[in-house]
Amino acid sequence: MNAGQKIASDLLLRYARKADRMRTRYLFFDIDGTLAAGPIGRRYIPESAKRAIDLARAAGHVCAVATGRSHAMAEPYRQELGLSLMVSDGGAGITIDGRLVALEPLDREPCLRLLEECEEKRVPWAISSDDSRFRTTIDRRFDDAVSEGYMDTIITPDLDFHDVPAFYKLYIACTAAEEHRLSRLSDVPQARFSPDCLFIEPVDKGAGIRRIMKHLNAPAEDVIVFGDGSNDLSMFCPEWTCVAMGNAIDELKERADLVTTDAADDGIWNACVRLGLFPANDAS
Repeated sequence: MNAGQKIASDLLLRYARKADRMRTRYLFFDIDGTLAAGPIGRRYIPESAKRAIDLARAAGHVCAVATGRSHAMAEPYRQELGLSLMVSDGGAGITIDGRLVALEPLDREPCLRLLEECEEKRVPWAISSDDSRFRTTIDRRFDDAVSEGYMDTIITPDLDFHDVPAFYKLYIACTAAEEHRLSRLSDVPQARFSPDCLFIEPVDKGAGIRRIMKHLNAPAEDVIVFGDGSNDLSMFCPEWTCVAMGNAIDELKERADLVTTDAADDGIWNACVRLGLFPANDAS
């Protein structure tokens, strides 16, 4: 390469880097273990994560939440960060401009069959039949069996789940070793976040992200997702950039384009810096 060609090559490289910095990216953050660190019941968003999001937005990027939490349980985090977009309920809930515009329940019949099997085998259960911060069950057996403290449980002794028109989540009090007792589990989507409770909930955050990107008329290749758990596998897709937290499960790290530090160890900040999402002088 002669001197003229080298100058031209350097100019092209500089232009490409500048163009990439000007490119709008769409950042989707999981909450628990990604945006929010700390144990269940005492989650907090590190200040470095808040600053990274503020700087990314100031640089022209779009930030959103993508969580398995129900809309009601995730809404305080969205509001704390001042974001207008959110995928909630594992992909079944869509918030645009700060307003919930879609929320799809689970398939009702498989839920009924699973709850009937739980009753038959004396396995404690609870349900979420609406978008609220509470779950409902018929007696104290569920709370006695479950220690995760994720949300408050209301006991309604005369509750008949056959009369419930829609299920948004089910909670089954069983360990991983006990799951084999419930054959109907194979008919429902599920995720485990604690050793003694299995969550029956939608697990397709990727579908929710695609719905928002279609609404924004933006290309999927400009998406960047951040996650840590098994319910994030559905949004770790090859068509966009995937960031796994340092505390993520191994399977997620294997799919990731980038593995950052733990959520509590400035993981969001460090990932955004490495991805060049805001000017270098702001990252100092």
